[in-house]
Amino acid sequence: MDIIVNIFKDMGFYSLTVGNVIMMIVALVLLYLGIFKGVEPLLMVPIAFGVFATNFPLTGLLEEGGLFKIFFDSGIKNELIPPVIFLGLGAMTDFGPMIANPKTLILGAAAQLGVYGAFACALLFGFSIGEAATIGIIGGADGPTTIYLASNLAPHIMGSVAVAAYSYMAMVPIIVPPVVKLLTSKKERMIRMVQLRPVSRIERIIFPVLASLIIILLVPKSGPLIAMFMLGNLFKECAVVERLRDTAANSLMNIVTIILGVSVGSTMTAEVFLTKQTIFIFILGLCAFAFAAAGGTIIAKIMNLFLKVKINPMIGAAGVSAVPMTARVVHNMGTEADPQNYLLMHAMGPNVAGVIGTAVAAGAFISAIK
Repeated sequence: MDIIVNIFKDMGFYSLTVGNVIMMIVALVLLYLGIFKGVEPLLMVPIAFGVFATNFPLTGLLEEGGLFKIFFDSGIKNELIPPVIFLGLGAMTDFGPMIANPKTLILGAAAQLGVYGAFACALLFGFSIGEAATIGIIGGADGPTTIYLASNLAPHIMGSVAVAAYSYMAMVPIIVPPVVKLLTSKKERMIRMVQLRPVSRIERIIFPVLASLIIILLVPKSGPLIAMFMLGNLFKECAVVERLRDTAANSLMNIVTIILGVSVGSTMTAEVFLTKQTIFIFILGLCAFAFAAAGGTIIAKIMNLFLKVKINPMIGAAGVSAVPMTARVVHNMGTEADPQNYLLMHAMGPNVAGVIGTAVAAGAFISAIK
């Protein structure tokens, strides 16, 4: 009988808690969103299964030497995976629209108002300064940057902020249009923009080098993200290392995405996730996202007061760096107001500028807080 009892105690069923069951249900909901609703499936699916597996008792996955613990320590805690993700993103990013219209850099920076607005709100809600910064960065709609900042300032809320960031990235078509329509008139939404000038190969090659030089000297703590982002873009634009570009954009990107997702999911245990704090994180993340779209739109309207050739203020909302989803949403809103209005390439400028802006904001937070 003792042997039978011991065998039963060694089973996970014996140690299963209500919290474990709830988190498994949460994981199944996330799987449903990723698989059937298309909510950022490339990361939502591994995150969800990481949540599912890590809440099985007695597995040792999170103990010293456990598989998920190794993934987390080697990839997230040591800050390896987010910069590698940025390498792949750089290899897939076209800075041409931003180079052709440098004013869009201002709009990408303006969208970071959402980051700092949510940061202030989180402080008022009683979060620590590191937690507030990590919550605020959700407004940049950049998952890898959110995870990178969380690993530096608030690793205990990494799972919550990562799920919030990727969920809201997928909800761009729902969140952005009401904010933009509230702040613009139909006449403004109908503004047509002149065709962008062609960008030469030399300009495309110089840009990642020059951008690295300026940004990293201004905000050194942004170096890991910006350096890898610009290196990936240099692989793409120099056109002499196609194998490296292809590896960075495809196979390497896919491998680290799997490890990143599982590592983030492994942080979402019942003890950490099932708290009142998590609810506030999701609410503040939504506010950050909405503030970011509003900030870019408002700054675009202000710029129009001084520009002879007006810009469509909706492209300011594309500074929310969910590339290229936000740009597509802005374009669709433009064609809704005027079927002949083509805003996609114009919106891509602030869209990719927003990625840079969010990485700089994360570096600034690390410099000021850590």
